[in-house]
Amino acid sequence: MINLVLLGVVVLAVGGCACVVWAERGGPRWVRRVATVTLAASELVHRSEKRRRRRERWSMTPTNSGRD
Repeated sequence: MINLVLLGVVVLAVGGCACVVWAERGGPRWVRRVATVTLAASELVHRSEKRRRRRERWSMTPTNSGRD
């Protein structure tokens, strides 16, 4: 079951990337919409990852390490 979910995510990601490329070459309106959604989702993931890295780095500073 988990394999099907992961396969679906991969198919959606590849399809979204294909739509981004097609939209840059002047694809139909629906392709441009899918490309916009794909790029927005990509930006959300990027920002989330950036915040997570900042939190990890902050928690590793000597004053916040939790040790005395």
